[in-house]
Parts: sequence; C-alpha cells; structure tokens
Amino acid sequence: MSLSFALRPPSGKIVQHLDYGIIMPGTNGKAFILIHGLTGAPNEMSFIAWYLNSEGYTVHCPRLAHHGEPMQVIKEANWEEFYVSVKDCFLNLKKTYSQVYVGGLSMGALLALLLAAEFPAEVAGVSCLSPTFFYDGWNVPWYQRLLPLVARTGLGRYFYFKEKPPYGLKSERLREKVHQYYQHASLSELNEVDKLGYPYFPVRLLVQLQQLVDYVTPRLSQVNCPCQVIQARHDDMSSPKNAEFVNAQVASVRKEIFYLENSYHVITADQERGKVGARILEFFAQEVSSA
Repeated sequence: MSLSFALRPPSGKIVQHLDYGIIMPGTNGKAFILIHGLTGAPNEMSFIAWYLNSEGYTVHCPRLAHHGEPMQVIKEANWEEFYVSVKDCFLNLKKTYSQVYVGGLSMGALLALLLAAEFPAEVAGVSCLSPTFFYDGWNVPWYQRLLPLVARTGLGRYFYFKEKPPYGLKSERLREKVHQYYQHASLSELNEVDKLGYPYFPVRLLVQLQQLVDYVTPRLSQVNCPCQVIQARHDDMSSPKNAEFVNAQVASVRKEIFYLENSYHVITADQERGKVGARILEFFAQEVSSA
C-alpha cells in the first residue's frame, strides 16, 4: 500500500447514469441482498449473485451511496448513507418477499449485521463474508493503524492510499487483471470505478469505517437470526480474529464459521468462490429443513 497526497480534490471522470446495481428475479419466493465492500462495486458480488439466483433466489446487489461517483464525492460520504442504501433495498423487498436474507463482503458484512440487528424479527438470515472489524491481515502495513488519527486532524481529506498486490486475491489470473487496472490509474484519471471500484482509497473513509465498527459492535447482541461467517484463514486484510469476534458476539442460536484454505480477502471472486456460494446455500437450506 502506498500513500498519495493531493492538495486539491482530484476531479476524476464523472460517471453518468449509474445503475442501481445487480437485480436478478428468482423463482423460489425468497430474496437475498448482497452488499459490496467499501470503495468496491456490485460486480464483486456478481458470481455469488448468479450462484444464488441459479437456485431460485431473487438477488439484489445494491450500489452503495456515492460509489462509482467522482473521488471528491465518495471521499465526503458517510457510513450512514451507505446503510440507507441497504435498508431501502430491504424495505422494498419486504413488500414482496416474506423471507429476505442478507450477506455482505468486508464492510458490507458490517452493514448486513446492522440490518439484522435493526430488524431481528424480519431478516431471515445473515451471511458475513470476510467481515472487517479489525484491519489485521498479513498484508496490512503497521502504519495503517495511524491513518485514522491523521484523518481526524483534517489532513485525511488530502491523503489517499493505493492498494498493492495481492489486492485481496490469491487467484493469479484475477490479480493480474486488477493489477492492469490499478497500475495505470491515477488520482486524476479514475475510469471504470463504477465497474471495478476505486484503485485509490480516501483516508477519510477509514474514520467512517471505524465509526461504523463502533456503532455496530454493541448491537451485535441484537442479531438473533441464523448467522454464518465465511472467512479465509490467510485473509490478507482481516484475520480470522474477525470471524471469531462476530461468532462470539451475535445472539443467534444457529451460527457457524466456515473457513477457506485457498483464498484471500475477496472471497466472492477468488478461487474458492464456488465453495462460498455452495456453503451459503447449504447453511440456509439446513435452516429451512430444521424449521
């Protein structure tokens, strides 16, 4: 990870007519919300969306507020706005579906847990994929712990960090694809952020992530629906400590941790993504059969 400094807000390319995200109508009368990560895009959930949809689920992968917009817009965003994107999607689906499940990747997992805590009697189940309460993976540099302190001084508005390999991916093929995008990106030229996410991460958003962590943590005990955590043992961004933390804090009677042995952080796209989709289906199918 490298740091960049820009005194003026980078303009970036303005993306026009952003889509809502991914919407796949299903056939089994159940719905699943899949939430992408911070500075990510709905596309990172596309394989899991397809996997669940192939088994009959209606799947919505909402684009979180301000994602895909210019850097000067996303860097001023607040975590509450991201959550509104998820909550609105859920309330709309509840008008049609009696069973709505929710899952999320990284920060998306925190938003999924918050939804389950706010609607404990209505969320049918929650799937936490690489939840990130602590940035403590093996590829996180020591000085990242200091960046939120920098952000709180106001200087965070001018600092951005650029992720370095492996980009949360153990798959060499996918890693190279991301690398080709990242190595040609600059703060002033941010093409395809609506599809591939941001190659630069505004340091100010680390404060928003920490505020979300602080808000969600005391509410985990309100999560009582079936709850699974799927975590790579060798996650480069967030260690298995995160999975253990969620599992210990939620009040769910039925819960599990499922570990992956051959993936890094972005398990929805990495080389065990098929196992992720299969385990989600298996976990919630068991819940139905035991009801």
